[in-house]
Amino acid sequence: MPDRGPADVLVVDDTPAKRYVMVSWLRRAGHQVSEASAGEEALGLIAERRPDLVILDVRLPDLSGFEVCERIKADPATASIPVIQVSGNAVSVRDRAEGLERGADAYLSEPIEPDEFTATVEATLRYSRARRRAEVMAARLAHLAEVTLQINRSESFQSLLGVAVRGASSILGRRATALAVPDDKRLQRHLAGPGEVAAQASVPPDLLERLCAKALGEEAGAEVLTVPAADWAALHGEADAGAPVIGVLCRTKTGRPPVFLAVRADPVLDGNEVNLLRQLGQGLALAVDALRAYAEEHATSLTLQRSLLPTRVPEIPGLAVGLRYRPARDNVEVGGDFYEVLEAGDRVLVAIGDVMGHSLHAATIMAELRHALRASVMDRVDLAASMDLLNKILRRYHPGMTATVCLLLLHPRTGELQLANAGHIPPLLAGPGARYHGLGNLLLGVADEEYKVDHLVLPQGGTLMLFTDGLLEDRDVLLDVSLERARSLAETVEDDLERFCDRMLAAFGTREDDVALVVLRRDL
Repeated sequence: MPDRGPADVLVVDDTPAKRYVMVSWLRRAGHQVSEASAGEEALGLIAERRPDLVILDVRLPDLSGFEVCERIKADPATASIPVIQVSGNAVSVRDRAEGLERGADAYLSEPIEPDEFTATVEATLRYSRARRRAEVMAARLAHLAEVTLQINRSESFQSLLGVAVRGASSILGRRATALAVPDDKRLQRHLAGPGEVAAQASVPPDLLERLCAKALGEEAGAEVLTVPAADWAALHGEADAGAPVIGVLCRTKTGRPPVFLAVRADPVLDGNEVNLLRQLGQGLALAVDALRAYAEEHATSLTLQRSLLPTRVPEIPGLAVGLRYRPARDNVEVGGDFYEVLEAGDRVLVAIGDVMGHSLHAATIMAELRHALRASVMDRVDLAASMDLLNKILRRYHPGMTATVCLLLLHPRTGELQLANAGHIPPLLAGPGARYHGLGNLLLGVADEEYKVDHLVLPQGGTLMLFTDGLLEDRDVLLDVSLERARSLAETVEDDLERFCDRMLAAFGTREDDVALVVLRRDL
């Protein structure tokens, strides 16, 4: 129903003369009128036409007007249609009260003056239109909240822009388009109509700049911009854009690329619809900035993390080495996982560890421990002394922080192996009958500890696997279950350790924590 002006009215009365009079009054007021002479006929027309107003006689040949009104109001599809009941017989206070109680929006007793009739119709329509506007706005606001939530949940620019155009199209009932610059710096344009799947379309790379020249400029803020069809076509370099558009051009901070969210401007949007579009555009701009910042921080974190890991692994005759570092999928902050492989004369020193937490602080402690470990083996290698030094550094300079570290010193030619473990997951002796070596000492940073060094021999062809707990930890699985799964998987070792590493990582899938993995095989 339009907000004002003519309405579609159904007049229900079994007396032709009365119908004629009321129809004449309504048409003189500019309304479109249809007629019915019985209750069932009226209900059928109401279901088919959904009129804006029903004028209903109380006495009908098949159903009473009271019953017809009740059935109109009981159906959710027609409950909002206003009903004016009219009667020349049921005119008592009790009759009028019953009519209103059973759903009528107004009640007129005959004889009816034309002015009273017209005024009652206009007042009822005015109230009904206001109520429908409020209901539509409430539904749109609820939909806006749902779309905003989906926008904030989006994990990629593709899904984010798709949600925005589908939401704008669904809320406002017209075709929508969105323009934004993701982290790859290439402008994207997404389109969707009501009920359509969002699609990506080609776009001139300078379109946002040209829109900003029309409004907003280089400033932060949100500007509503109406672009005529010819101008919109010229901006896109198209022969015909089809219709004008109205959109919101929004930039959250000076110097950042804006976003543009627009819909077709024909028919013209009212003030409430423009405000909804503005809110959705501002929500999109904030989400784009957050996602862009996340991507930039994630890339920076990965760069920093990788810069703290060894730049190269020495090639050691008789020793095959497989290495992996996998950052957590959803973690922007830098983790504390590390590994190290160092030549020590005719032997090789291997370290793996994990500093508590995910933060820049954890990463700097990780780097400090790595450098301290390297310094401790410059002249001679003593695993117990190195572990003691790392523990003292952590306790003195970083109280409250802890770390797990496992150190191996291997002679590839003889297979002699020294092992010191400070609270880390024990090394896994891979291959048939795979087994964990056993628990070591207390983790670093807790208390003074005398770190023991185990001596064993890695046989020719023997494989050792060291890894951080990120490979195994799962909120829904006991650690012992995951440890046994890793042991079972490690009973088979591929000739190519790279394939073995990939299989182990793939078996546990995407992880919530960083993973470091070191695999050694003595080939001599």
